[in-house]
Amino acid sequence: MKFGAVENPAGVHFTLPVDHPATAKILAKRKYIKPAGLYVGCAKWSRTELTNFYPRGTTDELLYYATQFNSIEMNVTFRQHFLPEQFLEWRDKTPADFRFFPKVHGYISHSKWLNDIEKSTEKFTNSVVYLQEKLGTIFLQLRPQFAPKFMDRLIRFIDHWPAELPLAVELRHTDWFNDPDVATELYQLFEEHNIANILVDTAGRRDLLHMRLTSSEAFIRFVGANHPSDYTRLEEWVARLKSWWDQGLRQIRFFIHQNAEVDSPKLAAYFIEHLNNELGCTLHVPHYLENGQA
Repeated sequence: MKFGAVENPAGVHFTLPVDHPATAKILAKRKYIKPAGLYVGCAKWSRTELTNFYPRGTTDELLYYATQFNSIEMNVTFRQHFLPEQFLEWRDKTPADFRFFPKVHGYISHSKWLNDIEKSTEKFTNSVVYLQEKLGTIFLQLRPQFAPKFMDRLIRFIDHWPAELPLAVELRHTDWFNDPDVATELYQLFEEHNIANILVDTAGRRDLLHMRLTSSEAFIRFVGANHPSDYTRLEEWVARLKSWWDQGLRQIRFFIHQNAEVDSPKLAAYFIEHLNNELGCTLHVPHYLENGQA
């Protein structure tokens, strides 16, 4: 994941911004409305990406991955269409508590810019639903150039979206958050449809870290910079999530990337261990092979 990458992470001020004033109101309004759902994972399960993770002799990467993590951010669905049979296969080989969080196909979000995509969206949703009870929140990511002038397209997309499928949206143009009138309309739209406003923490785009929740779900996409600061950044996220937890948050989706996917499982293990300590939860801490394949 290269979005927001920088050459010198040591020069970046990584401290998390204060919460948006409305975040506390959202947490109070939706307090404890659902049982706890804590999901932490990586973006991919490919052996070529996740080095020092798979033991020697592993023949099925997803099967092993699902013994270590309870979720996956499915970026693969952004680039490729899959038949229902493939989603069923993935569903059947993972544990009962495992969840998939698919990314809306890029044809819809990036090629068509949400214009005239009703049939494509139906094709996408009609396939991912074969994950059945293991389908987590689906997320839509839009181009940095997708500005508020396209608000009507976003509204049409949301109106057309199946209400029974949970949705999160990642916006990468700062005017969505910096223009007060636009932000008010956007947040109201998301709140009315119970859509999670994705938080993206990456080195080169601190201007997008808005800290504004719009639902009872905190959906965070964390991008490590392949730098020692990745660990202190994760510690700060644990502290922030603990604050939100104390205010009533019970739905956390936290996915760990790196600009170069080398140590994502190791970062995730560090994050989960600290999250368990702070929240009193018992998420499995993934194994990591410090010296390569064993």
